[in-house]
Amino acid sequence: MTHPDPDKTTPGTAPGAAVLPPNALAAALAAHLRAARSEIVGRWLERIAARVTIDPGRIFPSEELLNHVPVLLDGLAEHLESPGRDPGGSAGVLAKAMELGALRHEQGFDAYEILKEHEILAKIISANLAEYLERENPPGTRAEVVDCWQRLGDALETIRQAAVTNFLRLWSDRVNEREERLRRFNRMVSHELKNRVGAIRGAVSLLEEPWLAEAERERFQRMVRENAEGLQLVLENLITLSRLEEDARQQRNVLLPQAVAEVVRQLRAGAELHGVEIRVDSALPNVEVDAAAVELCMANYLSNAIKYSNPHQPERWVEVSGELVFADPEDRGSELVVRVRDNGIGVPEPARARLFDRFYRAHEGDLAEVEGTGLGLNIVRETVQSLGGRAWAEFPEQGTVFAFALPSRRVEDAASAGTRRQDPAV
Repeated sequence: MTHPDPDKTTPGTAPGAAVLPPNALAAALAAHLRAARSEIVGRWLERIAARVTIDPGRIFPSEELLNHVPVLLDGLAEHLESPGRDPGGSAGVLAKAMELGALRHEQGFDAYEILKEHEILAKIISANLAEYLERENPPGTRAEVVDCWQRLGDALETIRQAAVTNFLRLWSDRVNEREERLRRFNRMVSHELKNRVGAIRGAVSLLEEPWLAEAERERFQRMVRENAEGLQLVLENLITLSRLEEDARQQRNVLLPQAVAEVVRQLRAGAELHGVEIRVDSALPNVEVDAAAVELCMANYLSNAIKYSNPHQPERWVEVSGELVFADPEDRGSELVVRVRDNGIGVPEPARARLFDRFYRAHEGDLAEVEGTGLGLNIVRETVQSLGGRAWAEFPEQGTVFAFALPSRRVEDAASAGTRRQDPAV
């Protein structure tokens, strides 16, 4: 029996590792693995699609990404044929695995789903090769079968680690970015607290003056009340901030209609004071949401709609609606979209681009009686972005629509909402 030359290596071989000549069994298994690529990829796609609410065509949203899987299988076949060869090989198999990890991060998968996805791939490949061995009975000893199985497992583990490691690196970057947002949030809230308390103290001092006219007294009383309401909202935002920083297992999830009802209850008195009717669509999706985040967003949107209601409208209203929207070819995953529409005074066109900027107030010059520091919408955007979502405004002919969207991939969301696949309306 000849022994391999330890100095002979081939491209893609791990340094110092000898390349053994392939045995007949390894060559047969590698050839079958290449021939069965389409079947394996198809079964893998079916299994993944059954676990997540993503259209099968979006699991690998381009031909280039879909071709990554056959490349991975080719790398496994090469590793079977050449003991000691790096599973990454000259074809850049590990680079492809890392790109798949990045894709899953972008689609909003979690680490468990990534691990499960690769576990499914390993099981499909093993089952396929086991069926081949049973059917064709290629030549080979039991020791060779064990050796091939070991090499296959090592290669699959290397590919899995490459995908998961890159996924976790990107996830860590997102966590760091979220922490920076939270630090900015703290600074903003501190600023608003100072302004609110200062306004209340100043108004109370003037209310103690005996010479104050009744009209002025009413104005300062309204100022105290509105700043107290604003202060309450800021404190609720702080509570939300602490909840968002907790471990996900400790977060409180509620159904969307319950979260909306709670905010409506909190703001009902202010709405009645301004003569605004709050309407809630009875068809809100019955899906679970992060109570802290959604209540924060709803409180800011609804309080703005109440503050900027149109006094010249015979009926003033704000309405809340929502839908579960599935991705089109330009997007990934699905979203829970919530909209708050009003028939208020609207937003001047020059101010629309900056609505979500920090400290920006669209009506600062022409509505001096409306208190605020221009932080509410920025807080909404920071919050939903920290959860992988987005916030925006729409401008119909009358009033304004403020909306936010949060990722929603879970199969049970679609089932409980009774929603069919459709194109996004935004």
